[in-house]
Amino acid sequence: MKRRYLIASLGMLVLDADAWAADKGCTVGRIAELPVTMRGMQPLVKVKINDRDVTFLADSGAWYSLISPGSAAELGLEQEALPGLQMTGIGGSVTPRLTTVKKFTIAGVTLPRVQFVVGGSEVGSVGLLGQNVLALEDTEFDLAHGAIRLMRSEGCAKASLAYWAKPDEPYSVVETEPGVGERPHVIGAVYVNGIKLRGLFDTGAGTSFVTMKAAARLGLKPNAPGVTFAGLSGGVGSRMISTWTGPVQNVKIGDMEEVRNTRLRFGADNSDDFDMLVGADFFLSHRVYWSSKLRKMFITFNGGTVFNLGNLGDGQDGGNSTGQAAQGNADASPPPTDADGFSRRAAVRVTRGDLAGGLADLDQAVTRAPGNADILRQRAELHARMGHRDKALVDLAKLLKDKPDDVDAHLLRAEMLNREEQAPAIRADLEAAAVAAAKSSDQRLAIAGAYDGLGDYAAAIAQYDLWIAAHREDSRRPMALNGRCWARALAGTDLALALKDCNAALSASPHTAAFLDSRGLVRVRMGDYAGAVKDYDEVLVAAPDTAWSLYGRGIARLRLGQKNASEADLKKARSLNPHLEEEAKNRGIVP
Repeated sequence: MKRRYLIASLGMLVLDADAWAADKGCTVGRIAELPVTMRGMQPLVKVKINDRDVTFLADSGAWYSLISPGSAAELGLEQEALPGLQMTGIGGSVTPRLTTVKKFTIAGVTLPRVQFVVGGSEVGSVGLLGQNVLALEDTEFDLAHGAIRLMRSEGCAKASLAYWAKPDEPYSVVETEPGVGERPHVIGAVYVNGIKLRGLFDTGAGTSFVTMKAAARLGLKPNAPGVTFAGLSGGVGSRMISTWTGPVQNVKIGDMEEVRNTRLRFGADNSDDFDMLVGADFFLSHRVYWSSKLRKMFITFNGGTVFNLGNLGDGQDGGNSTGQAAQGNADASPPPTDADGFSRRAAVRVTRGDLAGGLADLDQAVTRAPGNADILRQRAELHARMGHRDKALVDLAKLLKDKPDDVDAHLLRAEMLNREEQAPAIRADLEAAAVAAAKSSDQRLAIAGAYDGLGDYAAAIAQYDLWIAAHREDSRRPMALNGRCWARALAGTDLALALKDCNAALSASPHTAAFLDSRGLVRVRMGDYAGAVKDYDEVLVAAPDTAWSLYGRGIARLRLGQKNASEADLKKARSLNPHLEEEAKNRGIVP
């Protein structure tokens, strides 16, 4: 497994490189352009594996390209051991394997026998396109315009490689550290509140992230003023970590630009390779040229939000950029001319909060390619997000008429239908999705959750079984185990197995309220009322208005003879959810 093997193969692409003068004596050539479609904060690249269309997450933080175990099984790829190799991420360590793809097509060029690591978690795509591809030579990250470009430069030691910038437009330069062996990570200095951090520039991280150790240097702690819980996060490995967001006065990257009064995410990380991940939120608001030869990044600012894009629309602006680059460079890129171009621009606009602009682009895309399933699904998702239910259903009906085995379309339509009035139609979509999905498909997890919501616990458990069997080291495994535990608890079946699942989920992610809530119900069902009260007590300290926990604790306390405390719990549960008691009664859960 050598990076130079793939470099030699991808060298074929250089034959078609475009070249132009960036400065006197300096030439810059384009080896290949990889079209990028943003899905949320994920930059996705379409490729082919053995003539099958698939997508990869473009991940400059991954040292080698990777395929997830479930996707490798789905694609029928043979695997072999990689003795002594471990992959480490925020979710812990995993032991990867190796596969050799007979035909790998990227940027229109088919390469024979390309190797990939197999391991890690599902990331919403087949896998990660890492630095053994993206760092072929130089790399230009232009996510705002839907592209990553593999580049080559000659004679540019004293020149600016921000070749797109006009002579009077500012740019920043960031020195990057030398790579270690065959792991060409892009690491440079980032200053937060004036404190120097080692930043790993990582397009695979949707949101920029500071390690807990570095956050402490910045005065960011979980209980500090202005800090809020931001949920669980995962990566390589099966462990989920708690994260928080906290206020920072300024972030400075390079010599021109400063982001003031923003919020950064932070949490525990077991890596000593960096202090901060500079994620896709940064790359969307900047155009970046990284020269592996010069060990420099040349950066211009596009304008708009820099960090914390996930909060667009909720009253937070994600950080204001100030300084010479604050207004951003003029967008000189030509407008899209084809359906794919409009689709990519729409994805960027939606990610940056411009839903109306994204919809206008998707209307143009559908006009140019009315039968394109991916674009129809993309517009249906946006219609659903904007509350245009009927328009979304029209797009999905057209898509499924031409492509009845589209699992994502079936799941989206099932999610949009009214559960009480259209249960048969929902069930039909879920059954179609379950038949169309590969046995090891990551989509099994979403199908399981949808069956759970429908109240068909036997079908949900069957889907959880398939997903868990194929995803032994996935970071979402604890959530899947909890889902199966909860389904068994509600159904009142296989309670010993349900308890085992909940215990395993809590072992991987201790003190998680949702997992304790599930185990509490299992213990009520099993007659372990003291154990149930203990679990529910911990849940209700963290989330005092959790109706199911109050109801379950009320039942357990009643069984323990604590009548007054029981009545107080049951009364509050009923006030929080007037329908809960009837729902519980239908499942045989009664005081």
